[in-house]
Amino acid sequence: MKFTVSSTKLSSHLQAINRVISTKSTLPILECFLLNLKGKVLTLTTSDLETTLITSLELDKAEEDGMVAVSAKILLDSLRELPEQPLAFEINNDNLAMTIKYETGTYNFIGQPGDEYPKMPELGAEKNSLTIDAYTLNSGIAKSIFATADDELRPVMNGIYFDITTESITLVATDAHKLVRVKSNTTKGSANAAFILAKKPATLLKNILPKESGEVSIAFDDKNAIITLSNYQMICRQVEGRYPNYNGVIPQNNPHKLIIDRLAFMNALKRVSVFSNQASNLIKLQLSENEIHITAQDIDFSVSAEEKISCQYTGDLMSIGFKSTFLIDILNNIHSSDVVLELADPSRAGLILPFENEENEELLMLLMPMLLND
Repeated sequence: MKFTVSSTKLSSHLQAINRVISTKSTLPILECFLLNLKGKVLTLTTSDLETTLITSLELDKAEEDGMVAVSAKILLDSLRELPEQPLAFEINNDNLAMTIKYETGTYNFIGQPGDEYPKMPELGAEKNSLTIDAYTLNSGIAKSIFATADDELRPVMNGIYFDITTESITLVATDAHKLVRVKSNTTKGSANAAFILAKKPATLLKNILPKESGEVSIAFDDKNAIITLSNYQMICRQVEGRYPNYNGVIPQNNPHKLIIDRLAFMNALKRVSVFSNQASNLIKLQLSENEIHITAQDIDFSVSAEEKISCQYTGDLMSIGFKSTFLIDILNNIHSSDVVLELADPSRAGLILPFENEENEELLMLLMPMLLND
């Protein structure tokens, strides 16, 4: 097994798939990259048994097909310090002795048998499939992943829910305090279906998708999903269970509406929240005609702050409390210059919407209020 490859090209692909490797793996071979050479195509694989990420490289020089598992730490750490240059790999298929030669030196180490690497799961006969634009998928994941939970008792909340219909695809994430719904009207499935993408593969896709273009194909059955991009293929185990009825928690009649500059609002919240109680992060919003009054206090330390911002609001006087960190997170993940707050009363969830949605996308964010003492 011999091949020559660019050091920076190999290193960039390895770094992208290295994020899959778990530091708590019970199988030592899962701490390795699987290198599989067929013809002039080198396929690189990493897995933690639940998520597998595969990428491939076209080579100029290659001979003798073979498969070997290589320590990820040794390979990555050695490549990280090398400037751009060709690397010549030679692997003895009998004893797996490996030699990497470069302009000024040589590395020697021993690989592990590639056939000991876990086999990838295959989808069952009853599978669903769809295609989605890489930009659309990236936008949906990037805007919703922050709202996923870390809940051992309700694992379905620890991922992004893909609600697929013949008219649209909706991505949903919630931790029971905040909720994000991103609907794409340009993408649709061939049938009504759904699956939950776990947080780890979703995070991996968030890092990979910005460099991708074109269509992404997604195929899934009741256990696994296979996501195929132009340069990568991901196989991941779904989060099993029934996702909560997210549409049921979105309030429909919200007579109190205000429009406000997103950055001005977010920066004021950051300033005022410094003086909130560190346990609750409670901030109070008082709405009056064309003005929002933001206040916070921590009675234990005798500190408080308040700030007024102008906005467009003509509804009734109203006060509502929110956890400042959650509200700042939401505003940080909306790209519109102005946002719309829709409120019903201080005990019901508030909706935060972009004043202008991106093309062919409908974004809705929801935040549960906190109880005010006064």
